Amino acid sequence: MSDVRHVLVLPDRDAAEAVVEELGERFGVDEEPQLVRDALAGEDDAEDAQWLVVLRDERERLDPGALDEFAAQWDGWREEP
Repeated sequence: MSDVRHVLVLPDRDAAEAVVEELGERFGVDEEPQLVRDALAGEDDAEDAQWLVVLRDERERLDPGALDEFAAQWDGWREEP
């Protein structure tokens, strides 16, 4: 099995939590994605942070284009590896 990971970048925690909830329903993701706060450079305020949703795709069954469209619903995007 490979160690393929997808990273979805979301504008805030609420969007990231909504994405995590919908991933299982929309894509059949079994493993709980990792939610990570990514503070912007030079920003001390917790409100000025992006949130990352990291999900493993060992079977490489998730379509990157579909993940891009999915993240865009919350004003987010998928990072290229």
